[in-house]
Amino acid sequence: MLKEFTIHTPREGFIDITGQVADLLRQKQGEKKLCQVFVSHTTAGVTINENADSDVIKDMLLALNHMVPDLEYQHGEGNSRAHMKASMIGSSVTIPILNGSLHLGTWQGIYFCEFDGPRTRKVCVTVL
Repeated sequence: MLKEFTIHTPREGFIDITGQVADLLRQKQGEKKLCQVFVSHTTAGVTINENADSDVIKDMLLALNHMVPDLEYQHGEGNSRAHMKASMIGSSVTIPILNGSLHLGTWQGIYFCEFDGPRTRKVCVTVL
């Protein structure tokens, strides 16, 4: 099963998409073993991290901003930092499925990472 959903993002930030992914998983009938979440944008990414304390995602963004300084990049669109951060985070995650549910850790959630918004973005979910 391959499904897509759309999200509207802020300028920059992390958006918890765990619920939307879990909803798509429930629509799939039959045996399920893996769920892949893929983002087809070059200035956005997807990651799994703690979803119990919102300070964690604030700290992640702070650290990424520190690791990717505001330099005189050559890319004409002016969003080179967004491209760098997206490459560092990555464009997909794979989650095992156990008893029909995402097998995430107690504190884990799936986050869409926006580095160049606001935008309308698509998230692709494949269930195997």
